[in-house]
Amino acid sequence: MRLSIWPSAAQPYTDILEVARHAADTGWDGVYIADHFMPNLPAGEQPTTPMLEAGSLAAALGAAIPRVRIGTLVYGNTYRHPAVLANMAATVDHITGGRFVFGVGAGWQINEHHQYGIELPPVKQLLDRFVEALQVWHGLLRTPTTTFTGNYYQLTDAVCEPKPIQDPMPILIGAKGEKRMLKVVAEHADLWNTWGLPDVIAHKSRILDRYCTELGRDPRTIGRTAQAAVVVDGPLPDNATFPVYGGSTSEIARTVDGYREIGLDELIIPDGLLGTGPQRLKALDTIQAVVRT
Repeated sequence: MRLSIWPSAAQPYTDILEVARHAADTGWDGVYIADHFMPNLPAGEQPTTPMLEAGSLAAALGAAIPRVRIGTLVYGNTYRHPAVLANMAATVDHITGGRFVFGVGAGWQINEHHQYGIELPPVKQLLDRFVEALQVWHGLLRTPTTTFTGNYYQLTDAVCEPKPIQDPMPILIGAKGEKRMLKVVAEHADLWNTWGLPDVIAHKSRILDRYCTELGRDPRTIGRTAQAAVVVDGPLPDNATFPVYGGSTSEIARTVDGYREIGLDELIIPDGLLGTGPQRLKALDTIQAVVRT
């Protein structure tokens, strides 16, 4: 099972670089970056925490950090035209020497769209647009030219050069919706990602397997990746709105064993509950020792 770190983009670049470099130096497999411009807050609450932009971060980390894979969790489709994003992804794959994981999703965060005047359509239209974008990405990144006529995107003999070094560069889809999004994953993804503890991932993975079977695709051709927040040597947060595990080394090991038993291909660790500075680096070492045991 691969092990990757997910440093928050809501911290100084030097801190992100420290985490990523430590992970690369100590045997981790990947570094992921989220694609947001501000914290997710309800209407009327003004974000004050700075947030670094994902595309720039991916390129910077790809140039600065050796060996590990660099990925996005996940680019929001609504923020950039898919042709523009395809060129960004191909460029980062060249910067990294063929180590980029192109993580994409439909987009969802309300306050970003509201503040920037970016359209956030109803769910059906949002997902229809995302499916069109996936077809655009597959075309531009994997074929010489792309002509596409959709309801949202139109391309005519379009090129994306240079192509990624990887052939193909993996497309990761972040998705949790069981009625439609997991079917989209079955149709278009090389990798799948969602939040959840082992029981949730196992349940959704079975649904994904079923969609693959219906489509005539071998479920084993889609890599499974997941994350939940981790606490090392401390109490779990009260009333957490996200999945979290740990508190002690033995509890971390128990949950990691659960991920391994369900066949997870890659475990991703958000750094939000790991502290800062030396405390965080020590937590990374503790987690890595548990996973590699």
